[in-house]
Amino acid sequence: MRKLTGAAFVSLDGVMQAPGGPTEDPTGDFDQGGWVFGIGDDVIDPVLGALFTPPYALLLGRRTYDIFAAYWPFVDGEMAGMGAALTAAEKYVVTGGDQPLGWANSHRIDGIAAIRALKESDGPDLLIQGSSTLYPPLLAAGLIDELVLMTFPVMLGTGKRLFGDGTPSGALRLIDHQVGTKGVIVTRWLPTGPVPRINHPHPSTSAAETERQRRMNEGTW
Repeated sequence: MRKLTGAAFVSLDGVMQAPGGPTEDPTGDFDQGGWVFGIGDDVIDPVLGALFTPPYALLLGRRTYDIFAAYWPFVDGEMAGMGAALTAAEKYVVTGGDQPLGWANSHRIDGIAAIRALKESDGPDLLIQGSSTLYPPLLAAGLIDELVLMTFPVMLGTGKRLFGDGTPSGALRLIDHQVGTKGVIVTRWLPTGPVPRINHPHPSTSAAETERQRRMNEGTW
């Protein structure tokens, strides 16, 4: 069984779109691209180093794959080693389309059942990068084993969110945290099942509360 980890840069208000640069993903008129590198922090490099220590395989949405495939195989200079490592890694692209996947070691995969079968197969652990649309269905299916969130001290207001439409309710257990000198907070979370909650009705403490609850039940509050 492969472990599936989702690792994401996020703003305080949950946006994960285009952390790396202004042309990375401006869809939806998003104009804040590059917000990660405008801050940076000493806490980030060790986390990324651990995440990208081989062996690993990538699980990517189609648009994140397009971004990566147009950049990493061609990068040079000090990032060339990372580009070579990503090229060598197996890459599983979640897509229902038939567009060619020209980056070496790329494989088409479609749907939750196929991802579940991939997790149950032999091979290196799986790492999600970017790919905001993958999180809601994978969390709903119970397929994400760990979340590594690198939360930056910015609010972006708009943009694609880590926990977007369709995200299920659920509880998480914090297993580690670090705070960088510039305010970046790295947290590691394990999904633990349903949200624990009190199931009995909230008691009324006054006639005003009884009336408020009545109006809520009628939809007139």
